[in-house]
Amino acid sequence: MKKRDKLKISNLHAGTIDGKNILQGVNLEVGMGEIHAVMGPNGSGKSTLAQVLMGHPGYKITKGKISLNNKDLTKLAPNERAKEGLFLGFQYPVEVAGVNYAGFLRMAVNERTTNGNKISPIAFRKDLGEKAKKLAFIDDISIRSVNEGFSGGEKKKSEILQLSILKPKFAVLDEPDSGLDVDALRYIAKAIAKLDTSLGLILITHYQRILNYIKPNYVHILVSGKIAKTGDVKLAKSIEKNGYEKYIKN
Repeated sequence: MKKRDKLKISNLHAGTIDGKNILQGVNLEVGMGEIHAVMGPNGSGKSTLAQVLMGHPGYKITKGKISLNNKDLTKLAPNERAKEGLFLGFQYPVEVAGVNYAGFLRMAVNERTTNGNKISPIAFRKDLGEKAKKLAFIDDISIRSVNEGFSGGEKKKSEILQLSILKPKFAVLDEPDSGLDVDALRYIAKAIAKLDTSLGLILITHYQRILNYIKPNYVHILVSGKIAKTGDVKLAKSIEKNGYEKYIKN
């Protein structure tokens, strides 16, 4: 592990392209191998933070900087950020009819290859099949379109499968627990915890329950576009019991 492996967010101000300010000076450093949970009430800016980090065109950074291993990502396009090692798991993964899942993922893997050794379709499908089996996909995912006809739980598993295949340096998972029943939540959380890759992780969530399975190094409370409090897992348990009221008042 290199000491410089770090995702750094410095005084980040951002909002929608129509001028609505949402993030009001977010500061956060995530080291390789660290898990940072970001919690907060509705409208606090959690999903906006995820989208802004990945470079969503519907948002605009007005101040501050995002860097990965000391390289400035602030003005890079989403695909360029992905090549640098950043990954976003969507809160609501979209269906892409007609786009083969295996072909899509293999192209993404080969786009990040710098030594010219592109992975063959046969080798890739074997690796994909093995990893899909670990996530308990019943059907052969290599012949399906991206998320088409997937259940809510399958879409979440699909995001984790992509994460496992792409092996980014840092990942942002935007509410991977949303819309899941208790059993599905437990399964997804354990799959995240057992990823066979070392990475820095920002886990955005409303609830403490997923943290029963994924133990964060740090817990951050985001309120009104700023980090109002940082602590450990005890902070998440306090939020579960008492809510966000005192942070909203402050």
